[in-house]
Amino acid sequence: MLAIPAALPAQADSTAPDPIPQLVARLDLERYKATIKGLTRFGDRRQGTDRNRAAVDWIEAQLRSYGCSDVARLKYNYQPPAPRVRTDSAAPARDTTRASGGGRYRGVRARTGVNTDSLKQPDARVRALDAQASAPGAREEVYCTKIGDTHPDEMYIVGAHMDGIGWGEAANDDGSGTALVMELARVLSSPDVRTSRSIRFILWNNEESGLNGSRAYVEQRRTLQGTKDEPKWLGMIQHDMMLFDHGMPRADGTLPPDQRSEADVNIEFQASAKFAAEAQQLAWVFQRANEKYATDYPASVGSHMTNTDSAPFQDYVPAISLRENERGTQIGAGWDPNWHQPTDLYSTYSDKDFRLGLNAAQTTLAALAGLVGASIK
Repeated sequence: MLAIPAALPAQADSTAPDPIPQLVARLDLERYKATIKGLTRFGDRRQGTDRNRAAVDWIEAQLRSYGCSDVARLKYNYQPPAPRVRTDSAAPARDTTRASGGGRYRGVRARTGVNTDSLKQPDARVRALDAQASAPGAREEVYCTKIGDTHPDEMYIVGAHMDGIGWGEAANDDGSGTALVMELARVLSSPDVRTSRSIRFILWNNEESGLNGSRAYVEQRRTLQGTKDEPKWLGMIQHDMMLFDHGMPRADGTLPPDQRSEADVNIEFQASAKFAAEAQQLAWVFQRANEKYATDYPASVGSHMTNTDSAPFQDYVPAISLRENERGTQIGAGWDPNWHQPTDLYSTYSDKDFRLGLNAAQTTLAALAGLVGASIK
C-alpha cells in the first residue's frame, strides 16, 4: 500500500499557482443546495421502491452531464433478514454509557429512533411521495470514475448513501452527503482538471437497511483489485449527514434553532479497525486541508467511526467518514432531532446549515486534490 503523505504534497513546479484553491472556489453554495433540492424531489428515496430507482436514474444522468467517465452500476440482491426471535426470558445487559462505535456519551441525551408513522408527516405531498413500501429483490447503485493520468490503476473511493427513511425527504440523511459527492464529481470531472491517480465517486444504496450497498461492493470487488476490472484501493472517504450542528440538547430535549458558533466538520476513523493507524493518518491529512482551504468551519478528528458505509472497508483500506457530529456519541445521543424523522426536509435547514455541508465539501476536495495530484491545464 502506498504511504499516505504526512502533508499535502507540494506542486511539481514551485512557480505554478496552487490549483487547490482554484478547485475549491468552483464549489458553490447555491449549486450544492440545488443538488440537495433535486434529490428531495424523490421523497425519502427508500430502498426497494420506485422513488429510489428514479433517484438512481437521476443521479446517473447528473453524473453523465458532468462528464464523469466510466459511469456504471453495481447490481446486487437484497433480502431482508428474518426477524430475530428472543428465546431467553431476560434481555442482556447493555452498556448505556457508550455508543455503538465506542466513545462515552456525555451531557444531556434526547430520544432517537426511526419514525414509521406516515401520519406524523403533515405535508400531504411528501406523505404521498413516501407511501410505496419497500420490496425485496434486485438493487442498483451508481458510480463514476475520474481516471488518473499516470497511476490509473490506483484510486480513492469517495462515497455517500442516497437512500433514506423516516417519512421525510432525507435532505440531510443523506441528501447532504450525496450532493457533496456529486459536486466533487462535477468539479473534478471538468475537462481542464487532471489527476495522477483515479477517484471513484459512488452513491451507495441500502445504507439504512444495514450498509448493504457498500457491503455488496466490498464483496464483489475487493478481490479484483489490481486487475483491469478494479484499481487498487488507496483509501475510502464516506460522507453521511453534513448539515446540522446545533449543539447538545437542552435539559428538556430541545435544541437551539441556529447553528452553534462552535460547529465543526467531524472527521472520524475507527480505532479498532485493522487499518486504524493509516486511517488516522488520512484523517489528519483532511484536517490539515480543512485548516488551509475551508472558508468557515474548522474540522475535528475522532476515533469512533461507526454505522456508516466506510465500515465495510475499514479492515481492507484506510477508511474515514466526514459528518456533522460524532456519529455514535452525539448523533446517537439526539444531537440531531431530524434524524430519521418527518422533519428531515429541505425547508428545515438554513443557509448556515447548508454552509457547514459546503465546508465539508471544501475539506474533501482540498485533501483529495492533494492526494491524487490534481492540476489544472
